[in-house]
Amino acid sequence: MAISQAMCTSFKVELMTGTHNFTASSGNSFKLALYTSSASLGAATTAYTSSNEASGTNYTATGAALTNVTPVASGTTAIADFADLTFSNATVTARGCLIYNDTNSDKAVAVLDFGGDKTSTAGDFTIQFPAADASNAIIRIA
Repeated sequence: MAISQAMCTSFKVELMTGTHNFTASSGNSFKLALYTSSASLGAATTAYTSSNEASGTNYTATGAALTNVTPVASGTTAIADFADLTFSNATVTARGCLIYNDTNSDKAVAVLDFGGDKTSTAGDFTIQFPAADASNAIIRIA
């Protein structure tokens, strides 16, 4: 089993059918769930799963809500972003995470691989998103 960082293939198709709306004020609700190294997630992931989801103090199954940042253009690239997410005072270990659309049947958006287990012991477990620009944004269409 492995976590492979990828934009989910189903998400790419669903963009073409108008399934996902990232607008901050009136768009869909997106969540981020943490997973252990035993999880099997990657481009073929189509929806949130509880299989091998991380567990621990101050981490709840299904993860936590993300704050959308309204999509913009950066040069000729469209980008979508989220505010950083912190699980406060958490004791949890995770190898990666899944961003998914909580509004639309928990459809998968992207899998992130942390490159190794990350652990928090009675402290903040923070997901820090990269700069919202054409080269780094978490979701970009060039």
